[in-house]
Amino acid sequence: MSWAGKILRVNLTEGTVKSEPLKMEWAREYLGSRGLGTKYFVEEVDAKVDPLSAENKIIWATGPLTGTMASTGGRYTVITKGPLTGAIACSNSGGYWGSELKFAGWDMIIFEGASPKPVYLYVENDLAELRDASHLWGHSVWETEETLKKLHQDPLLRISTIGLAGENQVLFSCIVNDLHRAAGRSGVGAVMGSKNLKAVAVRGTLGVGNVADPKEFMKVTFEKKKILADNAVTGQGLPTYGTQVLMNVINEIGALPTRNHRDVQFDGAKDISAEAMAAPRATDGKKHLVTNQACFGCTIACGRISKMDETHFSVQNKPQYWGASGGLEYEAAWALGAANGVNDLEALQYANLLCNEQGMDPISFGATIGAVMELYEMGVLTAEQIGTEAPFGSAKALCELVEMTAKGEGFGKEIGLGSARLTAKYGHPDLSMSVKGQEFPAYDSRGIQGMGLTYATSNRGACHLRSYTVASEVLGIPVKTDPLTAEGKPELVKAFQDATAAFDAAGICIFTSFAWTVADVQPQVAAACGPEFTLEKMNEIGERIWNMERDFNNRAGFTAKDDTLPKRLLTEPAKTGPAKGLVNKLPEMLPKYYEIRGWDAEGRLKPDTRERLGL
Repeated sequence: MSWAGKILRVNLTEGTVKSEPLKMEWAREYLGSRGLGTKYFVEEVDAKVDPLSAENKIIWATGPLTGTMASTGGRYTVITKGPLTGAIACSNSGGYWGSELKFAGWDMIIFEGASPKPVYLYVENDLAELRDASHLWGHSVWETEETLKKLHQDPLLRISTIGLAGENQVLFSCIVNDLHRAAGRSGVGAVMGSKNLKAVAVRGTLGVGNVADPKEFMKVTFEKKKILADNAVTGQGLPTYGTQVLMNVINEIGALPTRNHRDVQFDGAKDISAEAMAAPRATDGKKHLVTNQACFGCTIACGRISKMDETHFSVQNKPQYWGASGGLEYEAAWALGAANGVNDLEALQYANLLCNEQGMDPISFGATIGAVMELYEMGVLTAEQIGTEAPFGSAKALCELVEMTAKGEGFGKEIGLGSARLTAKYGHPDLSMSVKGQEFPAYDSRGIQGMGLTYATSNRGACHLRSYTVASEVLGIPVKTDPLTAEGKPELVKAFQDATAAFDAAGICIFTSFAWTVADVQPQVAAACGPEFTLEKMNEIGERIWNMERDFNNRAGFTAKDDTLPKRLLTEPAKTGPAKGLVNKLPEMLPKYYEIRGWDAEGRLKPDTRERLGL
């Protein structure tokens, strides 16, 4: 059994830290990470809880493959009720923190209550204690990591922390580990900030030594790594170009949301693409991209490390941003770039660095700027209100607004509410490109129909990582489907949603699914955890997790009315590209989706679905 078998329960109000045995009956039904952490959460927290109250809890959870030699086994998940959405929040991160928690002998940490003063949790194997963090409060992610490593005289200490955005409770603030890996979406950082919890610092030297069948595990993980290495996406595309390989591809098929989804193609896409990152700059002859980087145990290495042009206006007097650091990935490059009509690669990287430094989700931040720029061009917002001229395409405005938001100053406080609250405040709620309050990622659902159903039904608000139908509709993985038709998409979305939940619960990266199916994950889980984890059981676990999350949201007050898209995507046809003349066909897809999910017309679990899945 590849679980550590114990969890930490931290009561921040009382200042206590206690060890508990893992509930193995739950582990066998929900596996780990997203699944098991969410099970603990929904059993312990009232669905109606205020996300920023002491009654909300926040959980860091690993999976049974986290910390093992399974490829990409470095993932961990943060589960809470999200302040951006009011729905279940479940944000996944890579890097090295998750594996370190397993090495220290823990599967999960549950934080409850709220501390009267800033604290951090220090974990070193069996030692776990809350310590004063008043000297860390008001400092960035980067400063916090450096300070804690020096304080504990341990350069291998792994730190999961918030920056100023989390402290200021920016509703899309995230939790960052290893300087630029993040549990990024739904405002999990704001929950951490509301509890006066600055960081979780972990050092583990125990390793993961309880794999059920070590010889079989070594054999099967070796075989599965070869599949990743031989695959065009995981063996070549992602290592070479990272996720940014998609920028020109998605633009060409007419599904790159541009200028707050007014357009579906961006003429500046080539300037902010993977190819541009790898080309020498005209200014100094150096490449923006320095190298790629891998998370713990990863054989793909899609991460980017970039170095800015030191003469760029955003950093010319800021040498702290001249070093090599976390580079643009596709979603961030889109949100900071095409979503706002900005094609200045260096400006995008500056905004990306500030999101990393202060702990902000670049997707929600960038998409909110898109709404601000549209409101500005409509005359609803003025330069005086915003603090700068903010037309579409302004790299200067992007850089100024990211500084304001990161520091919680001026109009940045308004941006920190997210696009749904901001556009509603100024009388134009239809201009928020979001579902359940969470902003869209980088795929226009008029050009990729399945993504419309994916966004509308995602349990954590608009999200591509819950059902990446782009794999099938654009890349032909595992089978090619037509991106412009609604036919077959309810079945496709359900299959992706359930499979993704199983991957997440195992503790591995979803990017392996470009080459693997659940049938590749299953033998690894079985060798690690026991032969009871058959393919049928793995598929059922994925479906159980999805329905558990849905049930929590229903109890939180979400109904079928929330499974929708912004008016723009349902009524304004795409102007260019292959999808020209099309809107998203959500009304055609949704009833069929509910039917195959085993939900009633209101989007609630039917009794037989609940009984079949043991919910």
